Amino acid sequence: MRVAFQGELGSFSEEAVLKFFGEVELIPERKLSQVFEDVERDIASFGMIPVENSQAGSINESYDLLLKYELFIYGELDLRVSHSLLALPGQRLEDIKRVYSHPQALAQCEEFLEKIGAEIIPTYDTAGSAKMIKEKKLFGAGAIASKRASEIYGLSVLAEGIESNPQNFTKFFAISKKRAPKGKENKTSIIFGTKNIPGALYRCLGAFAERRINLTKLESRPTKDKPWEYIFYLDFEGHIDDKPVKEALEDIKDKTTFLKILGSYPKFKS
Repeated sequence: MRVAFQGELGSFSEEAVLKFFGEVELIPERKLSQVFEDVERDIASFGMIPVENSQAGSINESYDLLLKYELFIYGELDLRVSHSLLALPGQRLEDIKRVYSHPQALAQCEEFLEKIGAEIIPTYDTAGSAKMIKEKKLFGAGAIASKRASEIYGLSVLAEGIESNPQNFTKFFAISKKRAPKGKENKTSIIFGTKNIPGALYRCLGAFAERRINLTKLESRPTKDKPWEYIFYLDFEGHIDDKPVKEALEDIKDKTTFLKILGSYPKFKS
């Protein structure tokens, strides 16, 4: 089995792949869009994408790509994320003047970064930042990444657990061309648009409330076509084969401008 993910070896996305699938052939990609393309072109059987962090919020690019590509959410994983500050051997914390990492990781370590007063430089990946410091021999620079990345790239750990909140989790979706098998407890994700009339969203959500379907997430994103018009991403408990879910989805068809079912998949249990 081949699984694509965004980032380098030692990234949290790689860790999510190994936790979800076990030992598989890994395909690291620089961009999230390449993960989707790998799955679409059968280069990989699955992709693993980050979609939301408990502290920094949703990863909008992932949701935009879920809308663009005709792939299904196959499963979900909540990964505990603990960040470390890594640097070349021999460097001290007071030597660090610049810190590189993915924007989400930088946001999750905001309090620590304010204390050390270093220049913040966003990059495409946490582990990729560690790799860059090693390959370019960047003295005076640090990378926020996993402790495992320090072992892979031969860096020193200057500080551990530097995330602002210890309850720091990232939700990942496994994506595939095929639908997930039904589990004991399931979730479903959809995307829909509504007519620009009063009460349109209220009536759509009412279709779920009337059937006592629990909504776990609702988020709006601007459309790419018209300014100030929005589409909605909705997660709820249940499977598309369940009678109440079928009825709710049928109910909202005439209330939406479009409806895309991203998938029904087993609910993650820690």
